[in-house]
Amino acid sequence: MRPETEADLAEMIASATRPIRVRGGGTRGVNLNGEMLETGGLSGITLYEPGSLTLVAQAGTPLAEIEAALAAEGQRLAFEPMDHRGLMGTSGAPTIGGVVAANVSGPRRVSVGACRDFMLGVRFVDGTGTLVKNGGRVMKNVTGYDLVKLMTGSWGTLGILTEVSLKVLPTPERTACIMIDGLDDSQAIAAMARALRSPFEVSGAAHLPNGMGDGPVTMLRIEGFSGSVRYRAEQLAALFADMGTRIESDADGVAEHWAQIRDVAPFHGTPGDVWRVSGRPTTGADLARRSGAKAVMYDWGGGLIWMSVPEGTDLRARLGDFDGHATLVRGSGQPKFQPEPAELAALSHGLRQRFDPRGILNTGLMG
Repeated sequence: MRPETEADLAEMIASATRPIRVRGGGTRGVNLNGEMLETGGLSGITLYEPGSLTLVAQAGTPLAEIEAALAAEGQRLAFEPMDHRGLMGTSGAPTIGGVVAANVSGPRRVSVGACRDFMLGVRFVDGTGTLVKNGGRVMKNVTGYDLVKLMTGSWGTLGILTEVSLKVLPTPERTACIMIDGLDDSQAIAAMARALRSPFEVSGAAHLPNGMGDGPVTMLRIEGFSGSVRYRAEQLAALFADMGTRIESDADGVAEHWAQIRDVAPFHGTPGDVWRVSGRPTTGADLARRSGAKAVMYDWGGGLIWMSVPEGTDLRARLGDFDGHATLVRGSGQPKFQPEPAELAALSHGLRQRFDPRGILNTGLMG
């Protein structure tokens, strides 16, 4: 099934007699049972007002098309969505609907927030075939259901997105990266915490224990106007002068470094399962140790840990109880998402019953 309009989509869902699995660009490697419904026919930017920092696009619009339109106006999606293709070994083109449905957010989340925080409005068709609209083109407080936030990260289990409205931001004039070599995991997490607490507006804090081929490296990103970036980078480097810091200021080099962090490049083409573990940064090194992972990468100042483990490993059992959650990104044999506590599971079930009473949308993906 490939609807070309919202009306087509609503009719397809209303008349469906078996489960439906939703596919945008097919880049995230989600395999479910059910009849395929592709959103690629719902494509195109329907409104872009650079002066208002607002963009509206149909859900099947390729992410590359949106990023190109924004770049032409010196703007960007500030939440820095990851490209999963290298990690998952998939092809196709990521779509804006897929980004929103999965709440895909990159390294800049520590400074500006997640995809969910930039959402202004959504249009979607629920599991009964009803078209629903929520939000608009400006940020405002809401009462009742905030369906914009609810749909962002719902993975197509509550409804199929047809259109999304987002706030965008200007592209910074300059970017620099402070590199610290040779820290162990605990030292790196402490350094990242110190940098993020500093007044120098760090927009990215990551640590690669295996580095980029020449030992562990900790990376701290600074963005903004040229003079400000130069000053803040020098001041931030001075905080860690005893650790032998260096400043990378080549724009292409810095962009490449952070694209590798964003897309988890060290795990591309490697064997094994890949997990995404969110928790308190102060426990990050201990979680990595308990995991027994053969490779680890830290983002968000240590609050996000990517772990590569042998195929079929029950990572959640290895980690035990901790303040956070583990998501299986690449692999099989375990639930993709962390099992919810009974009270939260009851709320989730109630929402799915409300928006998809027949249980036909991406069945089994989120419990």
